[in-house]
Amino acid sequence: MAYFKIKGVIPPMITPFDERGEVDYEKHVKNMEKWNEYDLAGYLALGSNSETPYLTEEEKLKLVELTVKHKKEGRVVLAGTGLESTKATIELTNKAAELGADAALILTPSYYSSKMNDEALINYFTEVADNVKIPVMIYNVTKFTHINISPYAVGVLSKHPNIIGMKDSSGSIPQLVEYKSVIGESKFNLLVGTASAWYPALTIGIDGAIMALANCCPQECIEVQEYYEKGDWEKSREIYERMYPVNKAVTGTYGIAGLKYACSLLGFEGGYVRKPLLELKEEDKTKLREILSKAQAL
Repeated sequence: MAYFKIKGVIPPMITPFDERGEVDYEKHVKNMEKWNEYDLAGYLALGSNSETPYLTEEEKLKLVELTVKHKKEGRVVLAGTGLESTKATIELTNKAAELGADAALILTPSYYSSKMNDEALINYFTEVADNVKIPVMIYNVTKFTHINISPYAVGVLSKHPNIIGMKDSSGSIPQLVEYKSVIGESKFNLLVGTASAWYPALTIGIDGAIMALANCCPQECIEVQEYYEKGDWEKSREIYERMYPVNKAVTGTYGIAGLKYACSLLGFEGGYVRKPLLELKEEDKTKLREILSKAQAL
């Protein structure tokens, strides 16, 4: 399988829905065209911020297809194809591969959480990686799954030729250091999964990120890395600290409805959320606009 290096910022793309709760594919394409204007490393279709658990297989595959079709040349397309069973994950991943996805981001299975120990997760990711047509990346998002893949398991899996990386959305810098130590000098792509950890992650040698904030504020996310790599750490940190409250608002406080509202305010097509998620209340819209203004994003 083809290894490739991921360096830079990737948005876990929002999925715009219309008022009836149907996927608005035209708005997705419009967002792609706008993201293409920024110096992003690629795109993640079907991430947590894509409302993936609420999408049908048909919708998922259509979003992957459109993302591949409309991406800017030279950028990677990742597809979040992790499902609860090994069999279903392999099948969906291979369908995404046929549509041109470059790699699969595979969520840790979590329904039977008490049984998802090191042995189970190592077996799961190994079997998936052995049976799919594209490289695999591990997706650790404890906030939603309540599963945290151990550094030991990551160390074992990082040696698999078709497991090329990991997105860690735990937000824990100490754990990121542990992951980094177990993968050693391998080419494994260790990516941070939240803008709240972006600047600290850069300081320990992480150079790729998949983060919700890049949906609505891609330029600022990119600049944190650009200034850091130029040696202007003060400017890098200033942008990071200025954007921190925005990230906290759109991923924590106000959730996906907040992220989509921020996207709409900043020139993207946010669209509606899919039920049972609820739209943002008017008073929360006011608070979010204030947060964006204070961060000089609006």
